[in-house]
Amino acid sequence: MNRQLIRSYILLVAIAIALFTVPVAFTLTKQLRDDTKESVLREAKTMALLLGDGTTASCQALDKMAGAYGDETPGEVQVTGPPDCAAHLRGPSRDAALTEAVRDGKATTDWGSDFIWGRHLVITVPASKGDEVVGAVRIVYSTDQLTRRLWTIWGFRAGLAVAVLAAAAGLGAIVARRLTRPLRQLNEMASRFSDGDLTARSPVEGPPETQTLARTLNQAGERLDTLIASQRIFVADASHQLRTPLTALRLSLDNIADGVDDEFVREDVEQATAEVVRMSRLVNGLLVLARAEARVTATEPLPLWDIVKERLAVWRPAADERGVTIALRGSADGRLLVLASPGHLDQVLDNVLSNALEVSPDGGTITVRVEPRGDEVRIAVLDEGPGMSDAEKSRAFDRFWRGQGLTGRAGSGLGLTIVRQLVADDGGTVTLTDAPGGGLCVTTTLRAG
Repeated sequence: MNRQLIRSYILLVAIAIALFTVPVAFTLTKQLRDDTKESVLREAKTMALLLGDGTTASCQALDKMAGAYGDETPGEVQVTGPPDCAAHLRGPSRDAALTEAVRDGKATTDWGSDFIWGRHLVITVPASKGDEVVGAVRIVYSTDQLTRRLWTIWGFRAGLAVAVLAAAAGLGAIVARRLTRPLRQLNEMASRFSDGDLTARSPVEGPPETQTLARTLNQAGERLDTLIASQRIFVADASHQLRTPLTALRLSLDNIADGVDDEFVREDVEQATAEVVRMSRLVNGLLVLARAEARVTATEPLPLWDIVKERLAVWRPAADERGVTIALRGSADGRLLVLASPGHLDQVLDNVLSNALEVSPDGGTITVRVEPRGDEVRIAVLDEGPGMSDAEKSRAFDRFWRGQGLTGRAGSGLGLTIVRQLVADDGGTVTLTDAPGGGLCVTTTLRAG
């Protein structure tokens, strides 16, 4: 928008310059042309009068005047007429202009070109004695000086126009930025909204229309922030309150299962217990997600290598039961730090490793790679499972979306959602790509501490 405003402003200034400067330049050019013609014509008529008089004094005056004119101006005087008058002056060539002047007794003017002028201005004036034309005076005037003055006229105005356009471009840029500043602030507010920052507000300034829009968006943001905060509080409270009865229900089902000998009843109790366990995982996931979205903690430098080793040690027993190998790779040392909130990276690794173990075939390998990349650190978890299609990758971070595992365990569908939220809170990113040789690669990028 800034560029469009600047271009429009420059275009208006250019049109104004063209409307005022070009006509003036043409007027000055015409005036220069007319003044030169009148001056040369006046001198030629004076010499023609002396030539027509034919007296000795007149001829001597003509000689002096022609000589002085040739010395002081870029013009040359040519004379044809009485042989005893100005005989040493060059005679004009016999052409149509000379013939017309002698025949009709009228002065002729030839600029040598239809476009402004040529190299010479040629003016021919008949010399009369009474009613009889006795000769003619021709002045061949070089237009080099006129051409230089013409370039001065147009060049000065062209340079002035360029300077004015440059100043207009600078002023237009300042004005455009000033006019679009409220829009940029609104755009920044919208960008922060899209990133999940519902506390973003736009200053109320600029034109009345922009101020009205800013007030409306600020009110909408406050309303939306209040509604989502209430939703998070409700989810957190509901999840917290549901944990206790679910735990009690699971204990009751376990007690019932221990005291029942009927195989059919035991099978029903085990199915009910599995559903309670799944519901407990779902409630715990909702509670974790609600806390993550609340952003109640700040990032701090944490020892990455220690956290990774600790979480791998926790998950290796579960992997060993199915013959799955968890391998740690990377060039990082124990001094590598990452900026993360306490507990966030632990939950991220737990969710990613849980998903990897869920899809890994028995006897497979889960590879964890830690790679520092300048100001960032990448933690990649690669499995040998079936992987994901592009459509599945686009939905993998949606709430309650569950992929196809291999162990038959039913997930809550919140694992990757929680991972993305926690990593985003710490200023990082999570991406899903195909692992070499098949499987899925989950890459978490965090800022180096």
